[in-house]
Order: sequence, then C-alpha cells, then structure tokens
Amino acid sequence: MVERNSPLGGLCGNKHDQLCCVSVDKVFDSARDKDCLEDVRVHLCDAAQEVIDKANAVRTKSVEVINTNINIEPVPFNKGFYQVTIRYYFCVTLEACVCGGRVQEVKGLCAFDKKIILYGSEKNVSVFTSDPENNSFCFDERNLRCDSEPTLPTVVVEVATPICLDSKVVERCKKFGNCCMCIESIPEKIRSYFDGDFVDEVGVNNVFVTIGVFSVIRMERRVQLMLPAANFCLPEKDSKPGTNDDPCSVFGKMCFPVNEFYPYAVEDRNDNGCQHQNRCGCEKGCK
Repeated sequence: MVERNSPLGGLCGNKHDQLCCVSVDKVFDSARDKDCLEDVRVHLCDAAQEVIDKANAVRTKSVEVINTNINIEPVPFNKGFYQVTIRYYFCVTLEACVCGGRVQEVKGLCAFDKKIILYGSEKNVSVFTSDPENNSFCFDERNLRCDSEPTLPTVVVEVATPICLDSKVVERCKKFGNCCMCIESIPEKIRSYFDGDFVDEVGVNNVFVTIGVFSVIRMERRVQLMLPAANFCLPEKDSKPGTNDDPCSVFGKMCFPVNEFYPYAVEDRNDNGCQHQNRCGCEKGCK
C-alpha cells in the first residue's frame, strides 16, 4: 500500500491530493530563425521542364514545405549538446507564360540544409514501450535489442508558410545559384508527390527561387514531473440532440453580417490585427 505522504502516492482525482506525477516532453533548448534561402534551384520533372524551356516569363505562385529530414549527432567534447541537420523539402508551384499568352502551371522541388546546435542533456538508458496491439506473453523478435545506446532527444521543427521573395530563369549552361541535392538522392516518398520523373542536365533553362522561412526548433526529452493537481478534467457541456426547428426560424436567429457589406478602417483593428466589435452588427474576426 502506498502512503499518502509519499511523493508518488495517491491519485490525481482525489481532492485531498496536492501533487500528481505526469510524463511530459520537456523542452531543454529551442531557437527561432528567420532564414533567407537565396537562389535555390528548383528540380523539375520531364513535362514541367518542357514547359519552362518554352516559357518567356516565369513567376512563383506558392511555396510549401512538404517534408523534412532531421538528423541528430552528439557534439564531441560538449556533453549534452547536439548538432541538428534539417533538410527542408519545398514544393514550388510555378506559373509559366507560354506562346499565345497562355499561362501554364507546373510544380517543382527544391531542398535546403540547415544546421543548428542545441542542448538536449544526456540520458544513457534503453527505452522499451509496450505495444497494445501485440500484448502477448510470448517473446516478440522485433523487440530484440542487444546493445544499450544513449537515448537521443527529440527534435520538433515548426515552419510557417514560406514566402517566395524572387524567381529567376537562368540558362543551364551558366553557373548560378545553390543546390544541395541531386535527383538520385530524392527519397521515393518525395518523388511520389510529383507527376513524372525528375530530370537533370536536360533542357535549356533552370529555375531558381529565393525563399523566406520562419521556423521554431525545439529539443525535447520525455521526463516525469510532479505537478499540482486539483481534479480530473471532465467535460461540463452536455450533448443535445438536433432540433427540428423550422429552417426560417433558425435563419431568423442569425445575426446580420454588417461587416460583410461595409469595410472597416485601420483604426477599427486591435494590436493582433483582429477586428473590434462594431456598434451595428455581430463581431467578425478572431476572439
């Protein structure tokens, strides 16, 4: 029986208990970055390359991060510090002006490597976790681990929607721009996102883009913390069955959207860019 005075005793739901032991991901180190990726080459598939070769003007419509590859390596002679290498994979949507004044949309891939050193502490243990789908007394060979290795921290990367700052079309014969990836090193999962086969050293033109990226990088570890607890969190709202009210009655309860008809001025917005509630209609904006 666990004593109540023990730091690990009791349940969180008991009103007499003051502490609760929880397992959480603690952030040991973090950084926020504003990176300008200048003149990064856009890799194109065969059909997209034909369109770019015929285009007389190209502009970037949008850029999105479709995946990342994160590698963690301990820094020698600096215990607890790790070098994090992040490769961003960007999907770039291009609009090309071809003959006849027509606009044709194509997609390409570009990548960029970023390195950063963060502190993640040390934890020299082997971690094993039960599998609810394989809850058997018999030994599972998939869980065999002979070597005890230091447990690496977890890196979390948050990226805002990238901004395209510039686009250039350069003849292939000219040395220009940055490229950290050849088409042979493109992962299969990334290839399947695009239609066609990527080509290299084919065609007349290359496309280069300059991208602005805002990111937050965190280094976390799973730890157990003692926190004050009041009670279990239970929902207080009851689910109510749908009513069979007359549709016109439901519509009549809706507030008139004044802001949809009358634009608001700059002084009507607060510091967060949200619109204040006006005097004649419902509030429209974030709360």
